[in-house]
Amino acid sequence: MTTVLLTLGRLPKALDLARGFAKAGCRVLVAEPYGWTLAGASRHVAREFKVPPPSAGKAAYLAALAAIVQREAVDLVVPVSEETMHVAHLAGMLPPGVRLFTMPPDAVIALHDKAGFVKTAQAMGLAVPQSAPLGSAEAAALAQAGPVVVKPVFSCSGNGVRILPAGEPLPLPDPAQPAVVQRFVTGREHSTCTVAHEGRVVATAVYRGAVMSGSVAVAFERTDVPAIDAWVARFVAETGWSGFISFDFIVDSDGVPHAIECNPRATSGLHFWESEDIARAVLEPGWAGPVRAAPHARLQQFYACLTETQAAMLRGKGFVASLKSLVTTRDVSWDARDPWPFLSMIGTSWPIIWQSITKGARFGEVATADVGWYEG
Repeated sequence: MTTVLLTLGRLPKALDLARGFAKAGCRVLVAEPYGWTLAGASRHVAREFKVPPPSAGKAAYLAALAAIVQREAVDLVVPVSEETMHVAHLAGMLPPGVRLFTMPPDAVIALHDKAGFVKTAQAMGLAVPQSAPLGSAEAAALAQAGPVVVKPVFSCSGNGVRILPAGEPLPLPDPAQPAVVQRFVTGREHSTCTVAHEGRVVATAVYRGAVMSGSVAVAFERTDVPAIDAWVARFVAETGWSGFISFDFIVDSDGVPHAIECNPRATSGLHFWESEDIARAVLEPGWAGPVRAAPHARLQQFYACLTETQAAMLRGKGFVASLKSLVTTRDVSWDARDPWPFLSMIGTSWPIIWQSITKGARFGEVATADVGWYEG
């Protein structure tokens, strides 16, 4: 039996992966700084291990993961979300024969770097917004010419992103937190999630936000944009990518997709695939598919959407639409054959809920604060 270690358990993506690998006949383990989590509550997870968060020390985090791999005879390590940038550094620390489902750390960090990603895509001739480092003359010219987006080079969940109208002064550069200035592209935002092997796209899901919490979608719907599929396939082929890779796009009025950033990891698009199929695609590098689409084209994270519905009621704007979406959209975590993750979600999510309340921060922001990569 193949033993799979997921390196995060708190997010619904981890639960989908755990269910998929278990259905494929694997023994599933979860390593997680929070201890008891959404995925860990599933009957499909054999054991969950508490590890120190990367924010408390990268070396200790990697050592804890490596110890689990050795002790539990793990065959495959699968990073789930923002911890991917840390987990990539396990390369060289694992016993012979253990697979790590991501690219080498230099490749992963280069695309997590929002400025580095733009340069990489531009060199391929792919459409991306014109960008320049904050503090440069080029950035100042962009800000004078039209609206711009200012974002930290290393960030996640939309943290630190600002949209400025044309002519508004740019913030002062901070050497401790370098940022990039991008031309604001007008259009509809779409996101993707792709699983790839050695430059070949195995499957790509394209989706867009239906309900937003800040800049993070908490309800989303699958869509079909062939131009995005072609963009992704070209990038994957040029980079020879293996593992999960995801992008955010703005599709302009001419139907041209502009990639505004890359996430070299899985995103919520994972939910739009049949979980066992995506597990097979990860387990078997030569997998030719098909990777079947899940039956539901619209999904939500129920408790996050409930919060947004309550906020809409207090604002007196958008409540009816939010309530309708809440009661008619399927939750990403619900499975009648494995109900406990959904039913226990308040308990397993309590560390995130508590931090959100006490820090006055968005749920998505605190959910990844201890596992994100924020430096070069």
